[in-house]
Amino acid sequence: MPEARTTAARRTARRTGAVAVAAAGLMAATTALAGPATASPEGAAGDAPPAPHAATRQAMDAQVAAGVPGVTGQVADARGGWTGTAGVADLGTGRPRGGQDRYRIGSITKTFVSTVLLQLQAEGRIDLDDSVDAWLPGLVEGNGHDGGGITVRQLLNHTSGVHNYTADPGFQQTVFGPGFLEHRYDTWSPRRLVRLAMAHAPDFPPGTDWSYSNTNYVLAGLVVESVTGRPYGEEVRRRIIGPLGLRSTGVPGTDSRMPRPGARAYSKLSEESTGTTYDVTELNPSIAWAAGEMISSSADLNRFTSALLSGRLLTSAGLREMTATVPAGEQPPGSATYGLGLMRMKLSCGKEVWGHTGGIHGSLSGAVTTRNGRHSLAFNLNGDWTGDPIALVEAEYCGTTATAREEGSAQRPTPLL
Repeated sequence: MPEARTTAARRTARRTGAVAVAAAGLMAATTALAGPATASPEGAAGDAPPAPHAATRQAMDAQVAAGVPGVTGQVADARGGWTGTAGVADLGTGRPRGGQDRYRIGSITKTFVSTVLLQLQAEGRIDLDDSVDAWLPGLVEGNGHDGGGITVRQLLNHTSGVHNYTADPGFQQTVFGPGFLEHRYDTWSPRRLVRLAMAHAPDFPPGTDWSYSNTNYVLAGLVVESVTGRPYGEEVRRRIIGPLGLRSTGVPGTDSRMPRPGARAYSKLSEESTGTTYDVTELNPSIAWAAGEMISSSADLNRFTSALLSGRLLTSAGLREMTATVPAGEQPPGSATYGLGLMRMKLSCGKEVWGHTGGIHGSLSGAVTTRNGRHSLAFNLNGDWTGDPIALVEAEYCGTTATAREEGSAQRPTPLL
C-alpha cells in the first residue's frame, strides 16, 4: 500500500475512533429494495405532534436513501422501549431488517474488556497503573516499544503509543482489501497481531499523546488472561453477559458464522464507495479478538450501557476511573474525549452521551447512553462505506433531522474501529 494511503488510513482511524460512529452505506442502485423505517406502535406518528423518536426514524430513512442496505436500532428511556428499522437485511431476497437482529459490534467489545479489568482492579488482583511488562513480560518490545514503560491504563485510554496493527499495509491488503475473500476464514492469534504492531515504531512516547490503536485492546485481553488464568471471553461471559442476561451477546472466538436472527453484512472491500458489493457476513473474528470480535443486539447493548453507567457493573470508584477522559485526537475541543474503553461525546444541542462505536466488515454499530444510564440508544448498519450514522445519535438526543446534517456530515469509515 502506498505510504500516502497508509497515512490517510491512520488519520481516518484517529478521527473515526473518537466520534459516535463513522459513516456507512451502499450504492444508490440498491435503495429500490429498501422500504421506509418501521417502528413499534408507540412510535406511530399519525396527525399528532411529532411522536417520540420521530427524528430517529427520519435519520434511519436517510441512511437507506444514502445507500445503506438496512438499519436497525432500539431506544430504552423513561417512556419504555422503542424499536425502529429501515431497509433490508438481505439484498438478494429483499428481507427487511428486524428489530431483534444480532450483529457484529466491532470495537464496542472494548468497553466490555475495560469493564472486566476495572472489576479485577476492584478485587485487588491488578492495578491499572501496573506496567504491561508486569503481566506480559517481553511481549511489547522492538522498534522502540517498551512494555516496561507502558501502563495497563494507557492501553485502555489509547495513550500508550503502541502502533495499531490494523494500519499494517500487509494486514490491510489481506484482511480489508481484495485478499479478504481468500483469507476470510484464517485464524490470527492475538500474539501474532501484537507482533505485527511491534514491526513498526511507536506512534509517540507513552502518555504524551492519544491515538486509537486496536493493539491496545489485544494486549488488554491478554492481560485479563494473565491475571485470571482464563480466556478473556470467559471472563466477559461470567462477569457481564451472564449476570445481565444478555442472551443475544457472545464472544465467538474463531467461529465465522452469525447467529439468527440477523442481517447479511456488505462491503466494497475498498476505500472507494463504488464498485462491486460483496457479502462479507462470514469471517473469522480472530482478526479483531479482544479489540472487536463480539456479537450482540440493540436490546442487549442498551441493557449493558445502562447497567454500566448506572453503576451496576462497577464500584463508584471504578466508574469514576472509567469516565475520566483525555482529549481524543483531532476532535474539536470538547466534542469527544476518551476514557477507559468509553467515549464521552458532546452533541450539537449541548447534551452529552457516553458509549462506543464499532466497525468491522459490513457492520457499523453504536451504543450510547446518558451519564445516568437512563436514556440509551443502540443501532447497526449492515454496510460500511457511505451515509451518516452519527445522525442517528443527534436525532435521538437532539431531535436534529437528517436534512440539517447533510452538508459535510459523512465520514469515510475505517474497516475496524
